[in-house]
This record gives sequence, C-alpha cells and structure tokens, in this order.
Amino acid sequence: MRELVVEADGGSRGNPGPAGYGAVVLDPATGEVLAEAAEYIGVATNNVAEYKGLIAGLRAALDLAPDAAVRVRMDSKLVVEQMSGRWKIKHPDMKPLAAEASRAFPRDRVTYEWIPRERNKHADRLANEAMDAGRRGEQWTPRDASAARVAATLPPSGPPGDATAGAARARAALSAAAGSAGAAASAPGSAAALAAAAGADAGAVPAAGNRSAGGGGTPSGGGWAQPPVPSTVSPDPPAAEPVPAVPAPAAAGPAQGPAPDLAAPATFVLLRHGETALTPEKRFSGSGGSDPELSEAGRRQAAAVAEALAARGTIQHIVSSPLTRCRQTAEAVAARLGLDVVIEQGLRETDFGVWEGLTFAEVRARYPEDMDAWLASPTAAPTGGGESFASVTRRVAAARDRLAAAHAGRTVLVVSHVTPIKTLVRLALGAPPPSLFKFELSAASLSAVAYYADGNASVRLLNDTSHLRR
Repeated sequence: MRELVVEADGGSRGNPGPAGYGAVVLDPATGEVLAEAAEYIGVATNNVAEYKGLIAGLRAALDLAPDAAVRVRMDSKLVVEQMSGRWKIKHPDMKPLAAEASRAFPRDRVTYEWIPRERNKHADRLANEAMDAGRRGEQWTPRDASAARVAATLPPSGPPGDATAGAARARAALSAAAGSAGAAASAPGSAAALAAAAGADAGAVPAAGNRSAGGGGTPSGGGWAQPPVPSTVSPDPPAAEPVPAVPAPAAAGPAQGPAPDLAAPATFVLLRHGETALTPEKRFSGSGGSDPELSEAGRRQAAAVAEALAARGTIQHIVSSPLTRCRQTAEAVAARLGLDVVIEQGLRETDFGVWEGLTFAEVRARYPEDMDAWLASPTAAPTGGGESFASVTRRVAAARDRLAAAHAGRTVLVVSHVTPIKTLVRLALGAPPPSLFKFELSAASLSAVAYYADGNASVRLLNDTSHLRR
C-alpha cells in the first residue's frame, strides 16, 4: 500500500487574530513535495487554524491517492492527541473540526505523530505565507507553481465572527478594503482586541503578535471619518467628555485550562434591523417615536440575511430589541433557523425625545441650542426628555453583561439598532464616544464581537452587507 506523509500547521497573530494554515503532502521515500495547501481564514485561534491545516492536508492526500495510508506529522500536541483518541475533545469549537478531519480521509488508514516545531518548517512557512497574503487582501499562491500543485482550499463555514471558522466575513471585508485605508484600535489590556475599519463593507485585521514564525505588522493607512450627520441619525458627539467607564463582562467565569484559546467566548453576531420608511431619509428613529415596521425593502433584507445565516450555520440563540423593526427582522431569521426569539429591553434604540421623525437638519433648525449641547456632551439629552448617550451606554453594557454570562461559549444573534450596536463595538475597542462617527452601520448589516472569560473582547467583523448583494 502506498504511503503518504502529511505535515500541517496553523497559526494566529493574536490568538484569536488573523489566522491561516498550511499543509504539505510528501513522498516519504524521496521527500518529494506532492501537494501544498494554504489559506488565510480570517480571525480565528491557533487551534482552529491547526485543525484547518490538518483537514486541508488530508483532503489533498485523498485527492492524490485515495487508497494510500497517511502518516500525519504536526507540532500541535493537542491535535495529535485528540485525533489519536488519547485526549478527550471537550471544547465545543474543536468537536466539529475533529469530526471533519475524521471524515476527510478513511480514519483506519491515518496515524498521527507529534514532531518538534523545527521539523515542521514547511507547513509553518505556508501558514505564514497565507497570513501575509491575507494581510495584503490577496489569496495565497505557491512560490513555485511547478514544484507542487495547489490543493483546493476549504469552503468557509460557521457564522461571521464564529470562533470555529467564522472569519470568512472578516476575510471578505479585508479583500474589500484592499487598497483602501484600514483603522485599528485595541482595548486597554486586551491582547485579542481587533479594530474593524470604517466604511461600508470594509474592515482591516491588524497583526497583534504571531504564533507562527512569519512576523507581524499592520496594514497601512488610516480610518475613514463620517461627516457629522448620523447614519440613522444616532451619532455620538464629535467632541465629548468621557462616558463613565463600563467594565468588560466576566462572561464565562474563570478560564479553563492553561491555554486561553481553549476557553470558548460568547460570540455576538450583531444584526442591525432592515429598513423602515424612515431609514432612507435618515430621520431620527428611536424608542420614543412611532415604532415603524419594516418597509418592503426591509423585509427583503431580512429574508436575505436569514438565508445567509442559515447557509453559514451555528447561530444557537436569537435575542432582539423589543421594537417592531427588530422583532420582524429577528423573526424572519428565527423562522429560517427554527429558533425562538428572546426579547432584551436593553437593546432598544435611544429615545430621541421630540426629535423623533425629524432629520438632522430639521433638528438643527428648530432646536439649535439643544442640538449643540447634545453634540458637545454624551450626558446631554435630546429635547423633550430624551435619552443621553451616557444613559444608553450604561443600559447596553448591562445587557451585554447579562447576555455574555448567559451564553458563554455560544453564538448569539443580537438584533438591534445603530446606537446599541455601535456602542457594543466601541466598548469592545475601548474607543472614546467620538469614534462612533468613524464607521458606517448599514441597514441589515452584520458585525461580530467575541467576549472572553478573562474580560477581553475581540471585534471580528463590522458592517458586512455582502448578503444583500447576491
């Protein structure tokens, strides 16, 4: 029986952070390279990337010689011991990947061997090449196309921002941002916090330390600034005193095990509701107004995002603002996924007082002094007893803490509005209130934030609307 050797590796520059894998299939007798595979997979952990590399290597071997025996060599003790059956797989993100690896090649003809990292240089190099290519907004290609054929890369799986493989959306955002500016910021004390760049469908994922040997670095360029006119009209002021600090949630209790990436985060997939009649006109539409329904365009958007989330899988819970436009959007997704919708009052939009239904220009003309005060400080409320941004921040942070604690290690679809979603992203980044002017949040867009047991948060996706262009 013919024998093949598969060497595989994966790495994450941030853990979780921009990640990639590499795999090579070798002839054990001659050392000849028979196939190479590598891919930038977006934001993921070391372990996820290593499993992805294993799966790619096994699939390449199956394509080459389906009747062969395969000897897998990896420097990941975790993957080797788990796939050999000596260690139990407890982490929920590792179980589907291990199952996929078991199906990639007949299990009775695969053996596993741990090797030191210095003996796994080829796969490690490929993983770093893939991450470097991803940072440039490119797909990996081999150095010498004549030396080895490229194995097919894996299709993306999991929801956007999902701890298992959800970086497909981050990868798409990075590609969309190629040649454009990218912005990055990190929450204080957070090794895993990633800033998403502003602008429709654009994002950037900077390196934040590198598990593999290829080095780090960040994309060049700066952020896009939105003009001082809110997108639905719910901005933070362009110059403001600090909002009282809100601590990050201790979502899942103490981290389990010696490796931080073994503690599954609570992942919030943040969905802004579909359009209403007020959305295209950029009128103030908060929780103190008419509570409009989705428009026909909004219903189409809700159906599109439902199909996209169903195709990607692994949304486990759905939580929604109590307002009609969010409930209708959430119910469209829930019907497609077969899940229930839980209402969370803390996710409602700002109460804009008597400004409800007006445009920014109309408010400026009618209530200039109140508008100036509101723009100058997050503690100022809109005319007529509306809600300040400081107040919104406190209730959104409280809702975040409740949800993160209740759904530790799970993936939750959070259906809400511009201000709450931007606030969640801002708090995860540790950014000041004026940062909310720096990025767009489109109707029916998807963003994602992961909350870890040690209190760190990671922004994994921002303002993805690719599902609306299909």
